[in-house]
Amino acid sequence: MIYQVYPRSFADSDGDGNGDLSGICERLDHLVDLGVDGFWISPFYRSPMADGGYDVSDPTDVDPMFGTLDDFDALLAAAHERRLKVIVDIVPNHFSDQHVWFQQALAAAPGSPQRARFIFRRGRGEQAELPPNNWPSVFGGPAWHRLPDGDWYLHLFAPEQPDLDWTNPEVQAEFERIFRFWLDRGADGFRIDVAHGLAKPEGLPDFDLSVIPSHAEGAAMPSPHDVRWDREHVHDYHRALRTVLDSYEGSRMAVGETWVPDAERLARYVRKDELNLTFNFDLVEAEWSAVAFRKAIDDALTAMSEVEAVCTWVLGNHDVDRPVTRYGGGVRGLARARAAALVQLSLPGAAYVYNGEELGLPNVDLPDEALKDPTWQRSGHTDRGRDGERVPIPWSGTSPPYGFSTAATTWLPMPEGWGPLTVAAQREDPESTLSLFRRALQLRRSLLAFGNPALDWVDAPGETVAYRRGDLLVVLNAGAEPVRLPAGEVLLSSGPLGDATLPADTAVWLQG
Repeated sequence: MIYQVYPRSFADSDGDGNGDLSGICERLDHLVDLGVDGFWISPFYRSPMADGGYDVSDPTDVDPMFGTLDDFDALLAAAHERRLKVIVDIVPNHFSDQHVWFQQALAAAPGSPQRARFIFRRGRGEQAELPPNNWPSVFGGPAWHRLPDGDWYLHLFAPEQPDLDWTNPEVQAEFERIFRFWLDRGADGFRIDVAHGLAKPEGLPDFDLSVIPSHAEGAAMPSPHDVRWDREHVHDYHRALRTVLDSYEGSRMAVGETWVPDAERLARYVRKDELNLTFNFDLVEAEWSAVAFRKAIDDALTAMSEVEAVCTWVLGNHDVDRPVTRYGGGVRGLARARAAALVQLSLPGAAYVYNGEELGLPNVDLPDEALKDPTWQRSGHTDRGRDGERVPIPWSGTSPPYGFSTAATTWLPMPEGWGPLTVAAQREDPESTLSLFRRALQLRRSLLAFGNPALDWVDAPGETVAYRRGDLLVVLNAGAEPVRLPAGEVLLSSGPLGDATLPADTAVWLQG
């Protein structure tokens, strides 16, 4: 059970409105109290912050916004004292355009070794005035940027994030160095950003852009016909990085951010000599229905069993709408998010929870002038981006900044009305979402951690999902009407139960 910390939004120790490493250190007891086994920290490296820190200018140093390497060491020591594992985020698909390598590439000539570390190409057209192919950026607009000398460079994300060429041995050696830098400091593992994107197809061909889901569809798995992702030789790079991990004593691991078309493709990333874990986004993608939830679970378990790997379940992260919002918002959205959490936390394998999910936070509808996600600008102000799920965590009090900072303003504005959602307000409330998560994690550890009982489906009527894991029976009512509650002792429910009934948008854990 791993908790994702988005460092700029977790806790601010120095009053500048930005979360930092010392702030995380000060709040570690929240994670202990919650009952997680460790935490993953999104990038805290030196960065111009063109993409929330995922544009890394120095992957072996801490950005002053977040503190220093000494602060990281102190955080690591404090976490290990509490028996919490620490996972750091590695961004291998691209560097910042301010990274020394890219600055050297800009100063060098076309065809130079410095440019060979990235993906530079001559343009099409008589004057090389057209991009080398028709690829779009994930953030909107073309995926190519032209230099005055006529060369174009690839950026699958923002122009400030030039893609690296992983066929270049220098690139592979550099990431081995980065891995070893953090492992030598004591990090327990890595989350690999865009793990499906490191390999590019031979010749960088055009493809049919109609296979790309529209922004209106939200998070969506890429089509197998989208040649930008999931190329076969990406697995060679993961095998090489796994070799580095396995050269260290103790339990070191890597989990991949891997958006691929189906569970069978996903399972290829966790074969014995590749990544240890990879996020399964099927529950993020699933609509609110019994059929969708059961299919997402069944497909993942089947595919992972074929490679003898475990599933890694998520409902949210810093890139997708929070579950409360995704499931409709308001009272219904919160009820569904709580029910989905009980499903996620009862499934076999690993689970990751994004900071704020344990509080039942919704997305925040921010004013235009507050938006910082590059998608907002790159889409011509048609896609509001991911800032809504990145608003800082409320800790205490009844008005912004709710104990997150001593600053009057925070890097993203916090809304009014979050007083009942703060950690302090929920800590002693047995009916709160925080209490639900704490109790679920206690039961998960006591009932499911030992022996790892398999999941066995149970026949269930209508819009109901039901399965057993050992003595635990889990039932989700995703329908609009109450259903009969099965026999057994109620251990935990996501909401109030009826008289021998399970209400709509509610999940329950039963024993017996």
